[in-house]
Amino acid sequence: MGHEYTMIKTSKVTIKEVAKDAGVSVGTVSRVLAKTAEVKQPLRERVNRSIIKLKYKPNLAARALRANHVNVIGLMVPDITNPYFAQVANLLESEASKKGYALILASSHGDVNHEARQFSALLDHSPKGIVLIPTSDTIKMELPKNIRISILDRPLAEMNAIALDQGKSSALAADHLVELGHRKIAYIAGPHDIQTSIEREAGFSNRIAELQSKNDSIELTIFRGQFDYTSGEAIARDILSLVQSKRPTAIAAASDQQAIGAIRAATDMGVSVPNEVSVIGFDDIVLAELLVPRLTTIRQPVYDMVIEALDQILGRDDSICNQRYMGELIVRSTTAAV
Repeated sequence: MGHEYTMIKTSKVTIKEVAKDAGVSVGTVSRVLAKTAEVKQPLRERVNRSIIKLKYKPNLAARALRANHVNVIGLMVPDITNPYFAQVANLLESEASKKGYALILASSHGDVNHEARQFSALLDHSPKGIVLIPTSDTIKMELPKNIRISILDRPLAEMNAIALDQGKSSALAADHLVELGHRKIAYIAGPHDIQTSIEREAGFSNRIAELQSKNDSIELTIFRGQFDYTSGEAIARDILSLVQSKRPTAIAAASDQQAIGAIRAATDMGVSVPNEVSVIGFDDIVLAELLVPRLTTIRQPVYDMVIEALDQILGRDDSICNQRYMGELIVRSTTAAV
């Protein structure tokens, strides 16, 4: 016996239908959706009643492209596969949508030449503004004067930026490990050509130097890699392959990805975390709390930073200022006393 299937056809309400129901032109509905001041209040209320009645949901992306810069915000990130940048993109898209803006996302893939091409492509859409997370400390494109650019996370020379105080935040990790009694510590740094990486390493190593004394020496070994899982795992394998007497009792990483890679290496090698080696990360990506054991890390106030970047682009104040935030130590299960 065969089965019968019923096809249910759903039709999406169009802007023309809203205009017809409200007895106005399509242009008037568009101006109401764009929240322009030229539509008088009674007419605006009539259009909004029709929108609610017909359950009309505007296509923000399509409307943004038709209206040029009115409803578009750009975001340029170095690597969309990086969970931290994906989190930034998700938050920015959500908050921009609440204000009636669509987000156009571009990734530089860590290449300054590709970054310049992608940035030019974003400008072709005449965005209201662009949130830029630079690939490195130098860029190969000229930033336009007529469009607001908010620099996020990675500062550029002589430009205001919204960023974490990387040094002081990284020092929190050093304090935590030393308070737990660790005196043999390995630090996995990030790329040497990224300012955030340089500042995190300096903040951690300088704080270790401040904490030690003649009667209480701390042995710190620094390794350098990329901000990814593979790099953290490979470096941790080298660290954990040392004989027990020379092996560090703690590993601090410049990113959560590196720290998660280190934990994976420890697990594969039969080294218990945190009983035999403590591990602390940096960023507090979503995976940090899902991992078993859950990752101790330094949390970046991503939401606050994204809101600030959006306000700089959409706000009325023409000045874009430096804004520095402080990280927060989040203690979970991957760190313990020696």
